[in-house]
Amino acid sequence: MRFIYPNTHAFKDYAMSIILILSPWMLGFNNGGAETWVPVTLGIATIGISLLTKYKYSLIKLIPMKDHLLFGLLSGIFLAASPWLFGFSDYVYLPHLLFGIIEIGASLTTQTIYHPDRERSKAAAQQVKIWRA
Repeated sequence: MRFIYPNTHAFKDYAMSIILILSPWMLGFNNGGAETWVPVTLGIATIGISLLTKYKYSLIKLIPMKDHLLFGLLSGIFLAASPWLFGFSDYVYLPHLLFGIIEIGASLTTQTIYHPDRERSKAAAQQVKIWRA
């Protein structure tokens, strides 16, 4: 079931990218090996892909949402598996695994077609409910 709007997914992408880039230093696994550079590289790549995706918060609307979500799925799988692929699971694995699972989940639950009018009308309806309360 795809219940996440593309605009919400876009916000998640930028926030998660920053978290991925900073996580080795914030969480103390910045030894300069794959444990450090896999999340940093995926965070930078996600920012690049997001800036080119066909949704509201991009610079150039070039990449279809389906392709963006496929990238998210594959990068989430890679991130989650990276501690065992690169042999650093005895040092750190939980951040990579959890962030990877979040990416996989987001890619499987985000709508594939961007409907700006539908998102605006839902947001407007929510504001009306707030004003009436």
